[in-house]
Amino acid sequence: MSSATAANEPLVRVIGTFGLAAAIINITIGGGIFRLPANMAGSLGAAAPVAYLVCAIAMGLIVLCIADAGSRVSLTGGLYAYVGTAFGPYAGFLSGALLWMLGTFATAAVATVFASSLGLLIPSLAGRGMEIGLLVVAFGFWTLINIQGVTLGVRLNSIATVAKLLPLLLVAIGGLFFIDTDNLRVTAMPAVGDVARTSLLLIFAFAGIECALVPSGEVRDTVRTVPRAIALAMVTITALYVVLQVVAQGILGSGLAQATVSPLADAAGASLGGWARAVLLGGTTLSMFGYLGGMTLSMPRMVFALARDGFLPRALAAVHATHRTPQAAVVFQSALGLTLAISGTFEKLAILANVSALVLYLGCAVASWRLRQMGVQGSPSTGGAGFTVPLAGVVPWLATAVIVWLLTGLAADEWLGFGVCVAAASIVYAVTRANRS
Repeated sequence: MSSATAANEPLVRVIGTFGLAAAIINITIGGGIFRLPANMAGSLGAAAPVAYLVCAIAMGLIVLCIADAGSRVSLTGGLYAYVGTAFGPYAGFLSGALLWMLGTFATAAVATVFASSLGLLIPSLAGRGMEIGLLVVAFGFWTLINIQGVTLGVRLNSIATVAKLLPLLLVAIGGLFFIDTDNLRVTAMPAVGDVARTSLLLIFAFAGIECALVPSGEVRDTVRTVPRAIALAMVTITALYVVLQVVAQGILGSGLAQATVSPLADAAGASLGGWARAVLLGGTTLSMFGYLGGMTLSMPRMVFALARDGFLPRALAAVHATHRTPQAAVVFQSALGLTLAISGTFEKLAILANVSALVLYLGCAVASWRLRQMGVQGSPSTGGAGFTVPLAGVVPWLATAVIVWLLTGLAADEWLGFGVCVAAASIVYAVTRANRS
């Protein structure tokens, strides 16, 4: 990390607790939850909620560490800033490179699915040419919004979050009246190994907080806002996921495992009628559109942070004189995401997202311990002393143990790809040494 501090960053601090919580929910609840219940039912049957609870406990340990570190370091960059402050510029840069890669390829992947899903919903928009046009419009819309100011971007992201939650709440609440309790009867508890493997897959349905926290330099009163927003978002997400799984299982029974295309939409149709199924299908598309908005707010701040610290061209750290937004970084990141989404070449690298996310979590868990040992606290301008973590002495190590356990389930090709990325990032770090000095 450079010598930049929270006090002299040129961005404006306007993001509050609800805005940050909405950003976390918006990015975490992408399109996956609309299909996830079928996968869980196929693995564990009626006992699937157990995996959600195991995953929620694991993520609870991880987010406690993130909340602790986030309350102490308020620079733009999120986990990049936390690790860099704790362990120096090289470790920080590696975490930043992984975070940027993870967010960029995830955005491109969801954008592609968004365009194809909208084509299925509205047949006149189907076809490769129309899909490219939809991608241009979607990226262009969110780019213009986020150039106009972080306040407008946060406001629209909050609206998108509420809008995407409405169809999910329709199923979660309305479907409760159509549950057949026989479908929820667990005849035999699954093996511990099966729960562990399913939780390994499920943990990425809870991922997203690492991207949502990138605009830390625009969060006001980080000591209070970051922990409160994380708590609000994770409790909401966990409760919603568990209820949706129970409702879908209770309505469809053994048929849930076969409803791999649109399980929640099928559950809505079976309980409330065809109109509800159409609403859920529309909600899937809306959810992914909102996700693009959340990532267009967050990931350009990663570009800004890397450019600010000399790892990317300094021009990408330019801030709009009136709107106080990183305009060059917003345009660059959107152009990159659009190019990858149109080309489709990102698919070969998307497999790296799993290991990247877990290694980022591992780095943040250890960084939270290190920052506490160093006595790093939030500056007076951002809220004062750091967040008080329950059992602060053991939580980082419990989180580390959980993450290491999860990493043992990764395949050899994922480790190989991760090694290549670390090597490439190390070369960039060495080449930019003169620019940073």
